[in-house]
Amino acid sequence: MSAALARARRDFVAEVERRNPHEPEFVQAACELAESVMPLVQDNAEYRAARILERMAEPDRVISFRVCWEDDAGEVRVNRAWRVQFNRALGPYKGGMRFSAGVTPSVLKFLGFEQTFKNALTGLPMGGGKGGADFDPHGASEREVMRFCKALMAELYRHIAPHVDVPAGDVGVGSREIGYLFGEYSRLTNRFEGGVLTGKGLTFGGSAVREEATGYGVVCMLINALEHHGRGLEGQRVAISGAGNVALHAAEKACAEGARVVTLSDSDGTAWCADGFDAEQLAWIKALKLERRGRISEAADHLRRVEFHRGEQPWRLPCDIALPAALENDIDEDDARCLLDHELVALAEGANMPVTAGASKRLREAGVVFLPAKAANAGGVAVSGLEQSQNATRVSWSRDTVERRLHEIMRDIHDDCVANGGAGAVTDYFRGANVAAFERVARAMLAYGLV
Repeated sequence: MSAALARARRDFVAEVERRNPHEPEFVQAACELAESVMPLVQDNAEYRAARILERMAEPDRVISFRVCWEDDAGEVRVNRAWRVQFNRALGPYKGGMRFSAGVTPSVLKFLGFEQTFKNALTGLPMGGGKGGADFDPHGASEREVMRFCKALMAELYRHIAPHVDVPAGDVGVGSREIGYLFGEYSRLTNRFEGGVLTGKGLTFGGSAVREEATGYGVVCMLINALEHHGRGLEGQRVAISGAGNVALHAAEKACAEGARVVTLSDSDGTAWCADGFDAEQLAWIKALKLERRGRISEAADHLRRVEFHRGEQPWRLPCDIALPAALENDIDEDDARCLLDHELVALAEGANMPVTAGASKRLREAGVVFLPAKAANAGGVAVSGLEQSQNATRVSWSRDTVERRLHEIMRDIHDDCVANGGAGAVTDYFRGANVAAFERVARAMLAYGLV
């Protein structure tokens, strides 16, 4: 790296840190993008003159509001909620709503920033946004969840519309919550606008394959990358963290493609099956986690050949491929060392930024095929975009049609990453994804002038 380039990157990082104090997740995301695209910016006088990277690192707006609701005991509860409308250069703001006690403005800004570039990679007309609340749905009754969703929408509805901002689900927000949110939006506006929320039920404007899309898309991207490097997925040991929607559908797809999924996990620890979970076991775990909302430890009590490692993450156990699908910064440098000791071949980020910056660099320098989240887990928002298209034209596509479109989009994302990843024995998907997405957003922003 030249001295001028190093100085430009250092100055950018310092300015991001100064303007965003106490927001480590967002600073990490912005700095990781700059690592890849700063050479491009420094070589382009138009980008420099327009201060395009600095403008990208500022959200269009951050909306903050309180949510007052009543629990089953008649007590008044007060939560905070936010909607980060980050960048609409390519289309209406698009990104999920997250319900979790750990939701903060920093987390939502990082997610909205990443969403901007993830959406750009799909090639669909979507900008980037994210939202959520510090409400924990775990342990809440059905009626408490409903009352919270309706109270939240009483404010959120002012800021969203099919051509303005289109939320979806995320951690803690599934089809149940989307149904409550959409029902309240329709009541408040007196309009049935299917395109205002995605992830809806099939009976009121939802799309086939939306529930499975993120997990399936991760595996599609992984297959493309392995084939590009002369490898296959069949017989590979795949360690997956998490046991939510993304993790379980990725496991389902990987097993269908002949892989051996050896782990699933939650905050209690890791379920380990040395020979790989079979289809029947995965179906049991899906019902446990998605319907009964139980703990992964129960798998060891009810399923053959399954062990439970309390308090442990999957990364200390033998695997060929890692698929972190829980939360951000799930894999640190110590975990990366363990994965490399097991001769890790590939890692695909199913969650958003689940690998720390130091661990990511270590794995990529070691020659691991590293598929960053903005490319690998774009399948969910891709099918959300397809749901918007179906809503706009008042049609419903078949499952086969949507799955075919999903595979095409993930293949195109892979090819864009390869085209922009530079030469080398192992494609730099980290750089390729960042450069391809940055270029699309930057060109649109320049076309609009100074806005």
